Amino acid sequence: MSEASYSGTGVNTIKEEAALAGLLRWVGQTVAFGRCKPVLDFGYFATVLDLGNNLGLALSTDGVGTKLLVAEMLDKYDTVGIDCIAMNVNDLLCVGAEPLAMLDYIAVQEADPAMLEAIGKGLYEGARQANISIPGGEIAQVRELIKGVREGRGFDLAGACVGMVPVDKIIVGQDIRPGDVVIGLPSSGIHSNGLTLAREVFFNRANLRPEQHMPEFGRSLGEELLEPTRIYVREVLEVLRSGVQVKAMAHITSDGLTNLLRVQSAVGYVLDTLPELPPVFRLLQRLGGVSDEEMFQVYNMGVGFCLVVAAADADRALETLRRQGAAPLVLGRAAADPDRTVRLPNGLVGQGNDFRRSG
Repeated sequence: MSEASYSGTGVNTIKEEAALAGLLRWVGQTVAFGRCKPVLDFGYFATVLDLGNNLGLALSTDGVGTKLLVAEMLDKYDTVGIDCIAMNVNDLLCVGAEPLAMLDYIAVQEADPAMLEAIGKGLYEGARQANISIPGGEIAQVRELIKGVREGRGFDLAGACVGMVPVDKIIVGQDIRPGDVVIGLPSSGIHSNGLTLAREVFFNRANLRPEQHMPEFGRSLGEELLEPTRIYVREVLEVLRSGVQVKAMAHITSDGLTNLLRVQSAVGYVLDTLPELPPVFRLLQRLGGVSDEEMFQVYNMGVGFCLVVAAADADRALETLRRQGAAPLVLGRAAADPDRTVRLPNGLVGQGNDFRRSG
């Protein structure tokens, strides 16, 4: 059997980028409309509108993706709201903003009261962890449009988040210098990216059942896959308030650690340490025969969020993060690199959105 890959499941990221060009050609022109102008170009983790008087309105939007299908498989919906909050607030942090509120959008096959209450429970818990409110939202019953894996339970969940950041305090990696330290915060597992590939490997190739107990996890496979995306708001905001010189932040989602390359500075990174690989990734790679290159391109591989800080501030940043209950790890350092690559200790080199073997 051939090795499993993201493109083999129908998720074609190269085609997606090409298709986006036409969309952005029109959407990009809308920046000429309205009174508030964006400070940042398209493509960063979040964007910021200049409201005047040094006030920046930070905006992000994201959904949960096909992790929702795993929730349907188990008929368990009380955690995916946490994922929805996390995917939005973690992106918002990356520009130095404090998240304030999020609106949710839920499209359902049927408006089932118990299911919607369970989704609401997760949204509440995510909002509590992120210290934001959910002052409004929208629900749509679109039976002809939505179809999941359990009749009557098809749904989609997405959100749009707002926050504030002083315009002169926006952080987009504009001042990174060689030697700046990269600190990683651990993920809670697979988070909310690459679930299409994970479902293909576990449920189609390996013929496992979502309710099947897995000794590697100490719980069922479905429960492991539904482990909520970690929310990094409290610890990251504490670092920003501490006076530490934070040069950049990156939410490690699809494209993995190459997300570090979104920054404005023309630098690369040499990472000489990675956290212990969570069991879900080891099992997925073994059962699917997935290459290292594919794994590091699709998944966070144990690192959910990164901060790049001045070397002189690294110890203070680590201490602040630990006081907040985090388990930070120094991954490596920024490096002078005209090719803008991320070099990993396992011999992989990331450039653009891809990883390859060095040499």
